[in-house]
Amino acid sequence: MKVLKFGGTSVGSADRMKEVAALVNDGDRKIVVLSAMSGTTNNLVEIANYLYKKNHDGANEIVSQMEKKYYEEVEALYATDKYKELGRELIRLHFDEIKGYTRDVFTVYEEKSILAQGELMSTAMVNYYLQEQGVASALLPALDFMRTNKNNEPDMAYIRENLNPLLEEQPEVQIFITQGYICRNAFGEVDNLQRGGSDYSASLIGAAVGADEIQIWTDIDGMHNNDPRYVEGTRSIAELSFDEAAELAYFGAKILHPTSVLPAKLADIPVRLLNTLDPSAPGTTISGKEIKGDIKAIAAKDGITAIRIKSGRMLLAYGFMRKVFEIFESYKTPIDMITTSEVGVSVTIDNDRHIDDIVDDLKKFGTVEVDRDQVIICVVGDLVRENKGYANRIFNALRDIPVRMISYGGSDHNISMLVSADYKKLALRTLSEKLF
Repeated sequence: MKVLKFGGTSVGSADRMKEVAALVNDGDRKIVVLSAMSGTTNNLVEIANYLYKKNHDGANEIVSQMEKKYYEEVEALYATDKYKELGRELIRLHFDEIKGYTRDVFTVYEEKSILAQGELMSTAMVNYYLQEQGVASALLPALDFMRTNKNNEPDMAYIRENLNPLLEEQPEVQIFITQGYICRNAFGEVDNLQRGGSDYSASLIGAAVGADEIQIWTDIDGMHNNDPRYVEGTRSIAELSFDEAAELAYFGAKILHPTSVLPAKLADIPVRLLNTLDPSAPGTTISGKEIKGDIKAIAAKDGITAIRIKSGRMLLAYGFMRKVFEIFESYKTPIDMITTSEVGVSVTIDNDRHIDDIVDDLKKFGTVEVDRDQVIICVVGDLVRENKGYANRIFNALRDIPVRMISYGGSDHNISMLVSADYKKLALRTLSEKLF
């Protein structure tokens, strides 16, 4: 069995839904994971924000616009009166639920329930369309098997124990349609796997059922060796290892959500990145296979803040690093890069929500400097220490660009440099020219 995931642009209209249905209807049994229609989750977040501010008129205006669009897509999607009416009733029920939240006190629990409506509608719409075409398809409700534990991590044992019986109960079904992104938490409440979580859903489902392959379908033909928005002549990468893909996803390659690699890696299930606009393109295959001695790709992670703590006491201060890390931990703020010397330590973060409090706490240990609007430039490949020359080629390419920090040695697959956002495009283009 294969698991196929399609993102919001792939199901963004009636025409795109029909294309997805044609792609999945190839005679093989599979699980299809769908995101909400493109733009839907952003609209639902905006509705929730209005409701938190008790601006019901603002919320209802967006609800009305969304409802109108969904009814239009239903009319375009189905050919028969029977399924047009089923589609209308589906939209009516979900928007009645959304409107219900505008009449009561709004809480975090209601927000999570509102955000789930997009996936619930898109999956039901595609399932109805497949059934209208005579395909043996069925909904596989994610809220019946996808759950996180008390640490907000996927509960793999629960997922496996509840998902597989649902498949076994319906041996006649050829295509199962399920929701990405949404889940229940440890208390049984509707929750989600955070933005981009549909990739994660697909990987978790693939691992739970022991899939032959996990396919992530987007609107680009695989992972490219640089960002095509800034660099001309990029090419898709045929093969990546799990570790290389994880580095690229974390450090800026938008085609794949960073969390989605680990479940597939642990289950040793290959992941293929494919293009819905060009299904014949080979895309990128991610697996446990290692290709030695090769630089694969360059990625950039925006919105980075660098923090430098200088302290003359650091050399003799037992536990200094632990105390620094505990401050970031107390504010649940992950660190991306770190460099140290005898008199100081520099770190980077991509979430500056608590930056003022963090800086205040760090001042207990020394002087603190903050540089905002930074970018991490990441070079990924088989960069093992025995292979000489890679670092020289990389740093020679960046000789005219001020580099704020360098991280190398924590992984055999990644060299990362911190530069000002002003130098991002130049760095990407120069590295591409010199390395490829």
